[in-house]
Amino acid sequence: MAWVYGFAGSVIIAGAAYWKKSLSKSGVLAAVLLGTTMYAIGSLAWFGTLIAFFISSSVLSKLKHARKAAAESGYAKGGRRDAGQVAANGGVGLLLCIGNAIWPEALWWYVYMGVMATVNADTWATEIGGMSRAIPRSITSGKRVTAGTSGGITGLGLLASLAGGAFIGFIGGLLLQAGETTEVNNAIVTLVLLGAVSGLAGSLIDSWLGATLQVMYRCQVCGKTIEKQLHCDQKAKQISGLRGMSNDMVNAGSSVIGGVICLVLSMLPL
Repeated sequence: MAWVYGFAGSVIIAGAAYWKKSLSKSGVLAAVLLGTTMYAIGSLAWFGTLIAFFISSSVLSKLKHARKAAAESGYAKGGRRDAGQVAANGGVGLLLCIGNAIWPEALWWYVYMGVMATVNADTWATEIGGMSRAIPRSITSGKRVTAGTSGGITGLGLLASLAGGAFIGFIGGLLLQAGETTEVNNAIVTLVLLGAVSGLAGSLIDSWLGATLQVMYRCQVCGKTIEKQLHCDQKAKQISGLRGMSNDMVNAGSSVIGGVICLVLSMLPL
């Protein structure tokens, strides 16, 4: 019955997201597959943490602001997530959940917390930081950059990132306690701290990768530097980064690093 419940819940949530234009058709299919499997082989804590990320990030993506809209014009993905973005944000978590189902160990959960804290922190930083009145600065040089530039950070974005990671830690700890899980230290305060620190660290790594390795293009029509290959209905020219190192690849890679950071921090005496 776990597969049935997981499928039903995933269809309802993904369907509502599609109706609200937070997911594309491919994103709905990917989300249903991801959510169903996570619920069936994991637990409420695994599934619920994933849903908490998805719902919170979807709500934030609908916030409208002139500065945020201008920044998003250069993003590789808009507010409507497709299958690639769903996989980049949740695929690593699913693999960890499968690993835990095969070989139950606390380490899987801590890595999962770091992964989800990173993707949530990065999403909150993008959505909330995009509304900042301050001019972003490059994480590599400290120089001012245009809003929407990969690797650009603001004070508001950093605070949002910290809050996003802490939120995942809080939800994870709350759901662990609700499920009476005893294999891990499920103190909510501990997981909030782990989520906040690993989420912020992973988000900063995401920004650094975005500024150094992510493929970037220049629009041949308007001259804007962008993350996506098509702009102004024309094919843009690659100007930096590694071919194939898309925004999705950067998100997935930084989330893995965030997960490792969370695992290492969990091993330190508190």
